[in-house]
Amino acid sequence: MAEEARPCKNCGMLSQGNFCTRCGQRLSVHKVTFRETFEDLSDALISVNAPLLITVRDLVIRPGDLLRNYLEGKRKRYYRPVAFFLLTTFLYIVIRSLIGFDPFRDSTVVVEGDKVDVSLLTEARNFMLININNFLFVFVLTLALLMKLFFYKRYSLAEFIAVSFYLLGIYTLLVTCNMFVVQYAGNNLQPLGITIMWLYFIYAMISFMKRPAFWVVLKSIIVFLLAFMTYGVTSFGLSYLIVLSRQS
Repeated sequence: MAEEARPCKNCGMLSQGNFCTRCGQRLSVHKVTFRETFEDLSDALISVNAPLLITVRDLVIRPGDLLRNYLEGKRKRYYRPVAFFLLTTFLYIVIRSLIGFDPFRDSTVVVEGDKVDVSLLTEARNFMLININNFLFVFVLTLALLMKLFFYKRYSLAEFIAVSFYLLGIYTLLVTCNMFVVQYAGNNLQPLGITIMWLYFIYAMISFMKRPAFWVVLKSIIVFLLAFMTYGVTSFGLSYLIVLSRQS
């Protein structure tokens, strides 16, 4: 007895077996899980077929369509969320090194006599600034948890984590571009990156949720503000504990 043909969630083609005969995506695609989000990471990072430009374009122009498509099973056409996040983070690190961006350019140093008084809190702040890319995973988790809390009926936590990886990949690109602005135009433009990201997050959630705009905007403002504050406090707290342990 012949196996029943199943529709591919990526292109709609009816196929038998495990893979679509048109696009090659696996037919048994279900809801996003933690395993789905993190698997095949190395393959996604080095694959020449990964549609990175399409992913960036759709995240900027129509983020809601990309996020819904990915969660509904149309995944072959997009760069995987964790891989996208790590790639943009790597790009940030490389460019920061190439242009010699100094994260301490706006730091205030306390001077007493001929010696510089570097307190434990200052060391923790400096550690956080140097390793800010490593703490972005905290931002991913806090943003996903708060999205689940405020939009809990729509998607699972694992799905919101995938969404968070995508959106914070865009945040990393914005911060990378903002480094050039701060480097060559002045320190007073430092908040520009996070401000644009806040507006982008609101736009992305309106596009993604397809609910009454007022409530989505209100919830998005609160979610991003709380997530960013929690990310900052947690990152500083972890930095403080690490610095303190090194001095013990």
